[in-house]
Amino acid sequence: MNMQNPVEAQKLTITTDGQLQVPDCPIVLYIEGDGTGPDIWRATVRVLDTAVAKAYGDQRRIVWREILAGEKAFQQSGEYLPQESIAAIQEYLVALKGPLTTPVGGGFRSLNVTLRQVLDLYACIRPVRYYPGAPSPLKAPEKVNMVVFRENTEDVYAGIEWPAESPEARKVIDFLNSQLGCHIPLASGIGIKPMSAAGSQRLVRKALKYALAHKCASVTLMHKGNIMKFTEGAFKTWGYAVAAAEFGNQVLTEDQLAQDFKGQLPPGKILIKDRIADAMFQQVLLRPEEYSVIATPNLNGDYLSDALAAQVGGLGMAPGANIGDHYAVFEATHGSAPKYAGLDKVNPSSLILSGAMLLEYLGWTEAAELIHQGLGRTLLAGTVTYDLARLLPGAQELSCSGFAAALIANL
Repeated sequence: MNMQNPVEAQKLTITTDGQLQVPDCPIVLYIEGDGTGPDIWRATVRVLDTAVAKAYGDQRRIVWREILAGEKAFQQSGEYLPQESIAAIQEYLVALKGPLTTPVGGGFRSLNVTLRQVLDLYACIRPVRYYPGAPSPLKAPEKVNMVVFRENTEDVYAGIEWPAESPEARKVIDFLNSQLGCHIPLASGIGIKPMSAAGSQRLVRKALKYALAHKCASVTLMHKGNIMKFTEGAFKTWGYAVAAAEFGNQVLTEDQLAQDFKGQLPPGKILIKDRIADAMFQQVLLRPEEYSVIATPNLNGDYLSDALAAQVGGLGMAPGANIGDHYAVFEATHGSAPKYAGLDKVNPSSLILSGAMLLEYLGWTEAAELIHQGLGRTLLAGTVTYDLARLLPGAQELSCSGFAAALIANL
């Protein structure tokens, strides 16, 4: 990995009070990803570089530096996630990542989860918006415009589990049965679901700050606290607590809104509310306009963000970012689709839109907006990749690179 920097390129830095300092020529890391990752990376970097050049001329540009993870890393180093790559993110602060393959039911642990935990990227942020021209099963998909803040380091994704009939599982089950009065079959697999006040509150805090900065109407705490009272129920309680303690004069509960303001949200205020997870899935289908920012524990957020993506064109249209207090990794939210690897076929929009999120994170909003507008024009023209073309009668099917070229022409 060559980390030699051109003279004009500079690192991103963070001030002592946590503010990101962005030079005109920042170094940003990238991970191609497995499977279709190289295809969508090549399409994405063309779009991002063109948008930056169109927005700022020769005044700004990104200097991209590759780091390795996944199959490419294993081929070159014998490790799926080299320590050198983690250290590079800690030094350069921001990365854009393609999809990485994770085995199901065995093999190595998820590299995505490992990156989130090692770098403490505690907020998985997934905006979901509808672009006219994209296929949707909804009658009014234009009402879908939400941002999911998913807690990223706790819950069942902490990966604390043991296989059935292993010595570790038997030991845990013996303890639970003999000491705590449980009745778990000895042949069970067993997992632990940790959720803390600190972990939950920093996620809700970040969601509230985002809502205030973007003038969103509400933050909804999604949970299954009616069943899991001391984990997900506590998430709800801790979320309301941080809202009251740190945002008291800016946030209203539903009770306060009804009693003191006759149901009319005053300008500059944010409504904080909560919904049971299963009911929430109904709500985002039937009344999506009532939700703008959703804060949720880890597993719920994974389910919900994918379900929301289906309402606006599928995972190929869904961007995402993993952000902590110091580092940020922007990523395609779909899998690596190895059967399409090298075929120049898949939709690059997820990674392109994640790149647009990266530009917004840098404060380069003009370039990001060019991408949003260009994507909308490309979809309205009916020029799409295969995943959308099969749902849009009369659409013109483009390759991955062809779609990038069409988007660039529409910037």
